[in-house]
Amino acid sequence: MLDREQVQKVAQLARLDLTPEEEERFTTQLDSILDYFQQLNELDTSDVPPTARAIDVSNVTRQDTLEAWENREAILNSAPDRDGEFFKVPKILNE
Repeated sequence: MLDREQVQKVAQLARLDLTPEEEERFTTQLDSILDYFQQLNELDTSDVPPTARAIDVSNVTRQDTLEAWENREAILNSAPDRDGEFFKVPKILNE
């Protein structure tokens, strides 16, 4: 059972300034939460594999393949600034 002193200690660690009414309310609420976790701890999960999500999620992406571009000059001409066969970009690192 969680008591008011423990709630005050947690509030102090979290730098929270709780009123006496909030301390009482949070004592009850946190105690209920901890009781629920105790119920979950009683479940046998030895056959349940660890997961990060409740459902399986995967990204749908295309295969990254190298392709030659026929009109290289058209791409270079569309750049705001270029230096010969290269794009010219602003410097972002100091020397």
